[in-house]
Amino acid sequence: VSQRRGLAGLRCDPDYLRGALGRLKVAQVILALIAFICIETIMACSPCEGLYFFEFVSCSAFVVTGVLLIMFSLNLHMRIPQINWNLTDLVNTGLSAFLFFIASIVLAALNHRAGAEIAAVIFGFLATAAYAVNTFLAVQKWRVSVRQQSTNDYIRARTESRDVDSRPEIQRLDTFSYSTNVTVRKKSPTNPLSLNHWQLA
Repeated sequence: VSQRRGLAGLRCDPDYLRGALGRLKVAQVILALIAFICIETIMACSPCEGLYFFEFVSCSAFVVTGVLLIMFSLNLHMRIPQINWNLTDLVNTGLSAFLFFIASIVLAALNHRAGAEIAAVIFGFLATAAYAVNTFLAVQKWRVSVRQQSTNDYIRARTESRDVDSRPEIQRLDTFSYSTNVTVRKKSPTNPLSLNHWQLA
C-alpha cells in the first residue's frame, strides 16, 4: 500500500524549517540564488575565469542545497535509510563553504568594480558564513548520531548475550549437537577387506 501511494503521503515538516538547520538551509538557497543572479547579469568580462568559477560554485550550491532542503523538509530522507544523510549534509556544507570562500576571493581580486560583481562578492561571503555555521552544526549532529549508533550496537549485543544466558535449552541443544558430531566423527570407517570380499563374490 505504501508503494502504491508514491508521493501522495508527503507532508512538510514545520519543525525542521523552524529549527536552526532548516533556517540555515533556506538562507543558503536564497543567498546562492541571489549570487548566481548577480553574476549572470554581467555581460562582459576580461579575464572571465573568476566569473565562470563563481558562477559554477553558486549554481552547484543552489541546486544541491535545494535538493537537500526538499529532502529534509518533506522527510524524504527517511525513505532512503541506506544513505547517511548527516554525513551527506556535512560534506555538502563544508565543501560549499570552502568553494564559496575561494570563489569570492578570486572574484574580488579580478573584479572590474562593477555593481553586479560587488554584489556577487558580498552575497558570496554571506553564503560562506551561512555554510560555515551549518558545517559546525552538522559536525555536532554527525558526532551525536555516531555515538548513538555505537550505543545502540552495544545495547543490542548485550541484549542478545543475556537472551542466550537466560535460555539454558539453547546451551543444552548446542552441547547435544556438539557431542553428536564428535560421536559421528569417532565412528570407525568401513573395513576395506569386506568391500574387497563383496567385489570378488
